[in-house]
Amino acid sequence: MTTPALRYFETRAVVYRHTWRGSVITTFINPILYLAAMGVGLGTLVDDGAALDGFRYLSFLAPGLLAATAMQTAAGDASYPVMAGIKWNRTFEAALATPIRVRDLVRGHLTWVTARVTFTSAVFAVVMAAFGAAPLWRSLLAVLPAVLTGMAFAAPITAYTSKLKDPQGLAALFRFGVIPMFLFSGTFFPVGQLPDIIQPIAYVTPLWHGVQLCRAVALGIPTVTSPLVSVAYLLAWFIIGGIVATRFLRSRMVS
Repeated sequence: MTTPALRYFETRAVVYRHTWRGSVITTFINPILYLAAMGVGLGTLVDDGAALDGFRYLSFLAPGLLAATAMQTAAGDASYPVMAGIKWNRTFEAALATPIRVRDLVRGHLTWVTARVTFTSAVFAVVMAAFGAAPLWRSLLAVLPAVLTGMAFAAPITAYTSKLKDPQGLAALFRFGVIPMFLFSGTFFPVGQLPDIIQPIAYVTPLWHGVQLCRAVALGIPTVTSPLVSVAYLLAWFIIGGIVATRFLRSRMVS
C-alpha cells in the first residue's frame, strides 16, 4: 500500500513529467560547460603551474563540482517550490486537506528532492567520466556522498523557507549562503589556500565535507577528516533539518 508520503512524491513526479524540459540545461548542459570551461580550459593553465595533490586540475575540480551541483539542485528544489506550495499556488494547503499530514508532506517532499539530486548527480558523474576526470565506476560511486551532501542542504533550507513570509529571504540565502559556499568550500581550490581567518569557517560548511568525500571516492585519496565524521555531520544536518522543517511547517499550516 502506498504511504501518504509516497502519494505526495507521486504528485511531484506527475508534475515533473510535464515540466522536465525546463531542467534539461541545468541537468545535462551545465556539467559539460563547467568541465569544458573550468576543467579543460582553465585547467590547462593551472596544470602548467603545479598539479593539485598530484592530479590534473580537471580531476581535482570535477568531484568538487559534483558535490556543489548536488547542493545547488537541492537548494533550488527546497526553496522556491516550497514557497510556492505554501504561499503562491497553495499546493501544500491542498495536500493537507487530504489524509496527508505535515510529517508525510515533508517526507514526500524530501524524497522527491532526493530523487532529483540523485538523477542530476548521476548525469554529472557520467559526464565527469566522459571527460576523463575519473573512472566511470568511481564517478558513479561518488554519487552517494553527493546525494548526502544535497540532502544536508535540502532539509534545513526547507525549514528556513517554511518560516519566510516573502521571497526576499530566499534571494539573501543564495546570495550570502549558497554562492559563497560554492566558491570557498574547496570546490575550485584547496581550502588551505584561503586566509587563515576564513579556513575554520570553510571547514564547518556542509559543502566542504561533501566535497572532500566526493573527491576521496572519485580519486581514491584520503580525506582531511575521518569519512565517518563527515558522513555523520551531513546526516545530522539532514535529520535535524527535517525535524525542524516539520515543526515550522506544522506551526504555519495547521491552525
